[in-house]
Amino acid sequence: MTPHPAIELGRQQTTLDGLSPRIAPALRIAGAAALAIGGALGLARQDGMQLFFRAYLTSYCFVLGMVLGSLLLVLLLHVSRAGWGVVVRRLAEVLADHVPLMVVLFLPIALPLFWGSSTLYEWADGQAAAHDELLRHKAPYLNPMFFAIRAAGYFAVWWLVARFFVDTSAAQDASGDPRLTVRMERASGPAILLLGLTVTFASFDWLMSLDPRWTSTIYGVYYYSGAVVGAVALWILAAMILQAGGRLKDVITVEHYHDLGKLLFASVVFWGYIGFSQYLLIWYANIPEETAWYRDRQSGPWLYVSLALVAGHLVVPFFGLLSRETKRNKAILGFWAAWLLVFHWIDVSWLVMPNLKREGFPWGPIDLCLAASLACFYLAGVLRRAMDRPLVPVRDPRLAESLAFENF
Repeated sequence: MTPHPAIELGRQQTTLDGLSPRIAPALRIAGAAALAIGGALGLARQDGMQLFFRAYLTSYCFVLGMVLGSLLLVLLLHVSRAGWGVVVRRLAEVLADHVPLMVVLFLPIALPLFWGSSTLYEWADGQAAAHDELLRHKAPYLNPMFFAIRAAGYFAVWWLVARFFVDTSAAQDASGDPRLTVRMERASGPAILLLGLTVTFASFDWLMSLDPRWTSTIYGVYYYSGAVVGAVALWILAAMILQAGGRLKDVITVEHYHDLGKLLFASVVFWGYIGFSQYLLIWYANIPEETAWYRDRQSGPWLYVSLALVAGHLVVPFFGLLSRETKRNKAILGFWAAWLLVFHWIDVSWLVMPNLKREGFPWGPIDLCLAASLACFYLAGVLRRAMDRPLVPVRDPRLAESLAFENF
């Protein structure tokens, strides 16, 4: 097949040329400083290290959701052959290409398990598990070695999937070979299945096993549906920030924002559907072992967080994003994207923190420090990746179609 020619869009619009190379190192320094402050605050409290590790896990799973949610969006664009999304696909690739970073950031979660620490996971304490029949029954699955082996498998799958699609897309920038588009389309279906299975089991291992006596088969879908909400919101904000800085001004149009707004709306509705389905099944069965998880989230300050999630993550943005005009207004769409990004972090915290049964306001300085820390590390990685490549797949055979895209 004939190589597809590059469409000239101008380097100033499609690269981060001229951006200071010092921004990413500064973000890493800020992330390390916030992590150190959070650690110091944890050491200063009697229960501080338990708070520290729970807050770390919350922000880790939030950032991981941005990475894996963005990777799923890349796959969905390929499997659906979405011509409109070509001009924004590279942004999703840049947001997704951070599996090695997530491996490094996972070490503070995994390593303490090997010296018997049960600060995060009750089942990691072998003596406690020996005196609990249920934990003893689950010990062949919930033990530090098998936990680490499974985690290595998840990361390997995510890295291979990300590498294939990101590297193939970059290779097409150089060669213009349209066969690479077909190759990515064919691989995207199996990759979605692999991604869905591994994310589901990772959420079982890293989040659901915080309460090892409770199970929900819908839990993985709930976590991943929320991650997609956050990833689409970040995708929209990334495009807007780049355009505010003079990039992609003549590339991403109101038509593309309209479709990104549709994706954001659809992901909000799907998250609400999955959350309601899980709650309905547990409420209807009314089995004490299952309802205990929700009782922790319907008592004390977490009751108000639960109500706020229903309102702020579903009801309010549902009506806010419903109209065509909202999705075509950058200022309003940007507001809802930022709103939902914040509520996604609250949602992940709602999965992690209530088991601590803290009194008073649910979040404190430790939570904020660790959220800032991991966000800085992630944004530094995003900047580094974005400076390595064009911000648009310049020789994708459907680029002209995407540039001329209109909603009807």
